[in-house]
Amino acid sequence: MKTKGFLLAVAFAAMAFTFSCSSDDGESSGGSSPSGGGGGSFATVTIGTQTWMKQNLNSDVPGSKCYGDDPANCAKYGRLYDWATAMGLPSSCNSSSCSSSIQPKHRGICPSGWHIPSDDDWDALMTAVGGSSTAGTKLKSATGWNTGSGYKPGTDNYGFSALPGGLGSSAGGFLDVGDGGYWWSASEYNSINAKLMYMHNNGNTGYNVSNKDSFYSVRCLQD
Repeated sequence: MKTKGFLLAVAFAAMAFTFSCSSDDGESSGGSSPSGGGGGSFATVTIGTQTWMKQNLNSDVPGSKCYGDDPANCAKYGRLYDWATAMGLPSSCNSSSCSSSIQPKHRGICPSGWHIPSDDDWDALMTAVGGSSTAGTKLKSATGWNTGSGYKPGTDNYGFSALPGGLGSSAGGFLDVGDGGYWWSASEYNSINAKLMYMHNNGNTGYNVSNKDSFYSVRCLQD
């Protein structure tokens, strides 16, 4: 997979690149069902061979944030986490390489039986829905996104129901709620950056890198 990096300071609304995946026009099963995992029962959706939580994680662990410090946003979008917190690793991993500590199907703060998706996991999801050119509509919730210039409505064909939870900076600011959804990957890029997946309200979907001390959503994948 080829990844193009950018700094958090770059305006996300100006992002124009997309990630190219191989396509797969095969049918995938959608819908939801309760599923255990050692940490309770969760609404799930099966896409291709994968089973995902239908909502962003909302685990109130130390170091996590609600967008705008408003608990109502945690209820709607889930919490935001820096990379080390999401991965359940020491905070020093935000500023140094911890690749040797990343396990296959790395649990992080996900409940038992679930893990933080790797780049390969996100790739499989993109492939199952026809690639990044269609994921930006087929995986997005049909409601909850801002409808400004360039907006492409979500169709939520598979029940993934992606919402635009925005992001938080290490300096305490917040950006992009309603316009963009951003989810950590378990894959480290270098000592200070890790990989993530994004969806924007204009339909752009792809992969990028960001500072590990930035705050993004987490969507857990079943082992």
